[in-house]
Amino acid sequence: MRSPRRAGRSRSARPPSNPDKVVIRQLPSGVPGLDEIMGGGLPEFSFNIIAGSPGCGKTTMAHQFVFANATRERPALYFTVLGESAIKMLRYQQQYSFFDPAKINGAIRFINLSKIVLEKELSAVLDEIVKQVEATNAGIVVVDSFRTAVRRETGTTEMDVQFFLQQLALYLTSWEATTFLIGEYVEAEIRENSVFTVADGLIWLSQVPERNSVVRKLQIVKLRGQASVPGLHTFRITDDGLQAYSRTLGLIDRKPRPARRPRLSTGIAEIDKMMGGGIPLGDSLLVAGASGTGKSAFGTHFISEGLRHGEPGIMVVFEERPEDVVRRAANLGQDLATAEREDKLKILYMRPLDLSVDESLQTVLDAVKEIGAKRLVIDSLVGFEMALAPGFRTDFRESLYRMMISLTGTGVTVLSTVELDESFTEFRFSHYMVSFLADDIIRLRYLDLNGVLHRILTIVKMRDSQHSKDICEYEITDKGLVLTGRSLNEYRALITGIPAYWKQSGHTDEP
Repeated sequence: MRSPRRAGRSRSARPPSNPDKVVIRQLPSGVPGLDEIMGGGLPEFSFNIIAGSPGCGKTTMAHQFVFANATRERPALYFTVLGESAIKMLRYQQQYSFFDPAKINGAIRFINLSKIVLEKELSAVLDEIVKQVEATNAGIVVVDSFRTAVRRETGTTEMDVQFFLQQLALYLTSWEATTFLIGEYVEAEIRENSVFTVADGLIWLSQVPERNSVVRKLQIVKLRGQASVPGLHTFRITDDGLQAYSRTLGLIDRKPRPARRPRLSTGIAEIDKMMGGGIPLGDSLLVAGASGTGKSAFGTHFISEGLRHGEPGIMVVFEERPEDVVRRAANLGQDLATAEREDKLKILYMRPLDLSVDESLQTVLDAVKEIGAKRLVIDSLVGFEMALAPGFRTDFRESLYRMMISLTGTGVTVLSTVELDESFTEFRFSHYMVSFLADDIIRLRYLDLNGVLHRILTIVKMRDSQHSKDICEYEITDKGLVLTGRSLNEYRALITGIPAYWKQSGHTDEP
C-alpha cells in the first residue's frame, strides 16, 4: 500500500483561542437541520458510519453530503459493492433537488467494486480503494454498502475484518479524506462489531411503524471532537432529500423579554380593557371553550387587528382549509385575502396524520422568519394532536411546552385555541392539563338562561398582570365577537353553566 500524503495543507478555519490546539474544520452535511444536531457540521477528515435498516435514507444522506462538498480539485469517490449499481442508484437520486448532473464524472465519480469483492480478498479491496484515491486526489470517500464487502463467506475472520478496518481508517484519515461507510445493521451490533470502535462518527437512522404511520428518526451515537445534541431526532424524506428536526429546535438564541412590554390588542376593545390593555408582547394566550363558542373567530380578530397595524401574522390550521378560513373571516367583515396575497399573512394547513412536533415547529419557525411575523394563531391544539403520529401523542404536553417556549422565544405573540367538552356541572379551565403552557387564559362557555343558550367569557389567568374578574356575556354577530354589556350580577353559579337567579332581597333562589 502506498504511503499517504502528508497532512498540513492550508485550510480556512476559525483561529483557535488556544494557539496550540488543532483546528478541526466542520463541513456542511447538506441535510437541512443536521448540522445543528451535530454541533455545527461534520468534522473534516473524519471516518464515519451511516447505519440503519433498509429504506431509512442512508444512501440519500451520503449523496447530500457528497453533492454539498465535492469539487473537481477534491472529488468524491463513491464506491458501490453488491447493492445497487451506480446507474440504478443515480436514476433515483437524480429525482432529488440537491442532485447536480454537472458534478457527475468530475467532482463526483462512481466506482464499482463488485468484481474485486467477489473474486479477491479484503487486502485487494483496500489496494483498489487506495489506488483510486491517490489517482484522483479524492477528498471524500463513500463505500456503499460497506457491510457487503466484509460479509462474504470466504473464510474471512473477524481479525481480518478488524485489520482491514484499521488500515482503511488510518490510510484515509492520513490522506485527509472525509469517509463514509454505509451499512445495514441492527442496534445490538453496536456493542459487538469492531467497525463501530474504529469510527469517529456514527449516525444511526431508523424508521418505526406506528399504526398507519411511519416515523423516521436519527441519532448521533458518536461524534469525536465536538458536542452533538443527544437523543433521537425526527427526519423526513421529501423531494429535497432528508430534512432533520432537532429536538432542541428553537431553544437556542431565544430573545430575552424586555422588563416593560407593550401590549397587543385582541381586536376587541372591551376584552383589551378586561386584560389591562391587551396581551403582553411575547405572551402565549390560550382561548378555551366548547365547539361553537367563537374560538376561531377570536383568533381571526387577533390576526386581523395585527394586520391593521402593519404586523404580519401566521395562522396554523388543522381543521379548516385556508380558503375556508379566508371565507369565514370575510363573513365577519375581515379581509385576510389581501394580506395573504401581499405576503403579510401565511395560513399554514397542516393535516397529515404522521407529523412530528419538531417538524411542525420547523415549518412555523421558517414562516415566522420569512415574513417577520409578530402574531401567531394555532387553531387548534386538539387538531394538532390528531395530526401527529401516534408515538408523539404520548408526550404531547412536554412537546407543547417546548414548542411554546420556542415560539415565544422568537418574540412572536401566540394565541392557541383548545376545544373542551362542555359540561354543565364543572368548569375546567383547559384541556390536557396544558394551562401551565399559557401565560394568559380566556375561557369561553355556554350558559343556560331560562332554556336559552347564551355565551359567557372570563379571564382566568394573566401572568404578572392585573385583569378583570368579571364574567361577561357576548354574542357572535356578522362583526365577530361582541360583548353585550349585560350585567349578570343577578345570577349565581354562572360558571356551572346552569345558574340560579339570585334575589337581591333575602338572598333566596327563585324557582
